[in-house]
Amino acid sequence: MSVTDEILVANEIYSRNHHLVHLSPRPKRKLAILTCMDTRLSIRTLGLDTGDAHIIRNAGGIVTEDALRSLIISHYQLGSEEFVLIHHTDCGMQTFTDDELRARLQRISGTAVLSPHHFYAFNDVERSVREQMQKLQSHPWIPKEIKVRGFVYDVKTGRLKEIL
Repeated sequence: MSVTDEILVANEIYSRNHHLVHLSPRPKRKLAILTCMDTRLSIRTLGLDTGDAHIIRNAGGIVTEDALRSLIISHYQLGSEEFVLIHHTDCGMQTFTDDELRARLQRISGTAVLSPHHFYAFNDVERSVREQMQKLQSHPWIPKEIKVRGFVYDVKTGRLKEIL
């Protein structure tokens, strides 16, 4: 049985007692979080419950066009008032460069493609957090009153370090 088949079985069991039906699409805590897709990051590490925040995840927690789209919708359509960016230590995005990965994929597939144009690899996790915060704070559709804060989650200690 594949992992996908296993989650289908688990979902069937869950659906018999579905208890999240009362939740709103609006985040209870008026918070939107952009973070990495890393498996070690969870809403539990932040003391949040399901429904408290919008969680947007991608490789590296990067402010891509799609992440920006989601954050704008989260604010204007669904009421979030704070944005939190979270990167983490020991990130896979620090293990390659965009050019290296592109060359590897071209070698494996035998072809070049136009998309994705960027993978957004980075060397310095704190610098990347600052760059992502700047992208949000300088965007004309992100109101100046939206609080944007950035953090690095230490996967060994479980602690967040604020990046100013």
